[in-house]
Amino acid sequence: MSPLPSPSAANLSWLNGAALYQIYPLSFRDRGGDGWGDLDGVIEGLEYVAALGVDGVWISPFYPSPRTDFGYDVADHRAVDPRMGNLAVFDRLIERAHALGLKVLVDLVCGHTSNAHSWFVDSRRSRDGEKADWYVWADAKPDGTAPNNWLSVFGGAAWTWEPRRRQYYLHHFLSSQPALNLHHPAVMDALCETAEFWMARGVDGFRIDAVDFFAHDPQLRSNPAAVWRDPEPPLKPFALQQHVYDMMHPAIAGILSRLRETVERHPGRVLLGELSSQPGAGQRIAAYCTPQGLHAAYTLSLAKQPFSAKRFAQALGTAGRPDSICWSLSNHDVERAASRWLPAGADPQSFNALLAMLAAALPGTVCLYQGEELALPNAALEQHQLRDPFGITYWPDFQGRDGSRTPMPWRAAEPNAGFTIAEPWLPVPDAHFDLAVDRQDRTAGSPLAVWRAALSLRRDLQALRTGTVAAVEEHGDLLSFERATGEERLLAVFNMADRPAEFALRGRGEPEALPVPRAPGALSPELAADGRTLVMPPLSVFLGRLRPAS
Repeated sequence: MSPLPSPSAANLSWLNGAALYQIYPLSFRDRGGDGWGDLDGVIEGLEYVAALGVDGVWISPFYPSPRTDFGYDVADHRAVDPRMGNLAVFDRLIERAHALGLKVLVDLVCGHTSNAHSWFVDSRRSRDGEKADWYVWADAKPDGTAPNNWLSVFGGAAWTWEPRRRQYYLHHFLSSQPALNLHHPAVMDALCETAEFWMARGVDGFRIDAVDFFAHDPQLRSNPAAVWRDPEPPLKPFALQQHVYDMMHPAIAGILSRLRETVERHPGRVLLGELSSQPGAGQRIAAYCTPQGLHAAYTLSLAKQPFSAKRFAQALGTAGRPDSICWSLSNHDVERAASRWLPAGADPQSFNALLAMLAAALPGTVCLYQGEELALPNAALEQHQLRDPFGITYWPDFQGRDGSRTPMPWRAAEPNAGFTIAEPWLPVPDAHFDLAVDRQDRTAGSPLAVWRAALSLRRDLQALRTGTVAAVEEHGDLLSFERATGEERLLAVFNMADRPAEFALRGRGEPEALPVPRAPGALSPELAADGRTLVMPPLSVFLGRLRPAS
């Protein structure tokens, strides 16, 4: 198989080969003593993050917010929520991160705001105000119903009636998150000025939220029905439509171009986009990640599918340039990988080691979610403990996102695992105490030690960090690919199931095995007696240097 497309020099950035660490500040560390994480807590934890060996952090929203969607309902794009600090604290955060060698990305939420934002308060007041057209408004049908059949991701119609204007407004998520009209020049001006505001304070780039929802059909045509073959209806009606008109409109490219022009005025700044899980996500990564668009993008479509060699091989092969992919294996919107993907009956530590090495070997950017390096399982919460409106609506069949958002466990012997001295906004699960940072920090073979070693290997081997990708293959439970730069050519093989497998080297000779971090007691792959086959134990990894062809 020929190598996958080479990186475009015009779109390369420090993100290529970088490892990021996502901090969800509400759950990272509480220094204010109110049970919610804050920016002082982030500052206190940065030394720990830097010691992991990552290149930068992505900090989820800390802006003023009613917290109906826990920060993604932004009420002021250019301030810090007083409960989390202030701009002076944020400036100290930037200074500390940069002193530790960490880049900082912050969320730029462009597609919607909170209904408490001053922009929306002005827009809903009348049809003639200065910001009247800053949001997506539409008249009712003659019978008073919504303009079309579009649905919210969180359930129900994507339109809410606003009596002050006698019109409906669009919201792709909660009704408290009205959609901005990104076709309006003044709206884009305001968002680009917001980007300038944060870059002036030293941020190194932006994680761009929900890119696929930036633009829609201007004629507001209704979506066609999806083909649903399951006898049971889906839990979420959003799945019953083909989303051809309410999202993923070609105009998104122009919006991204405007944002790119803004960051290009500040050398070294980058744009990392979040794409939806709708079909064709890989192709959209390729379409959006250009010298006129995003530097890199991720989608949760992979995280929402079964853990398999086939799925990863497909993801590697469908996104155009692999350097444009950001691999987010867990984050605040999905169940933690340690629970979601763990094969039934498998050893959690062996699975963690496999996941760490897989992340270290993948091209492009890898993003760890806080606690992933501790192998935290998803928290199982009771109904009364839920905060996420998504989970509350669909309980008990879908428990929402709270299970991946519980507080970071720092010290096992302290109340709330050292996260806070107060009642935490989400409980710390009992299972997380024994996985706390202080329990793992100096324990050989712990999940934390394995992740540190895997990230160190990624830094030390240039072929893993920025090399080309070739020979991507899947054979049953085995995923394999080659990474190469200069004269170094590496072979990576992953047995992604809890049973042994064999990998045929197929003319590659006998690779020089390189040491990789493993779980305590785990078996290493071995060369079979024929010299042409690798015997791969369950959930094992082989990394080897291939000899140059003679």
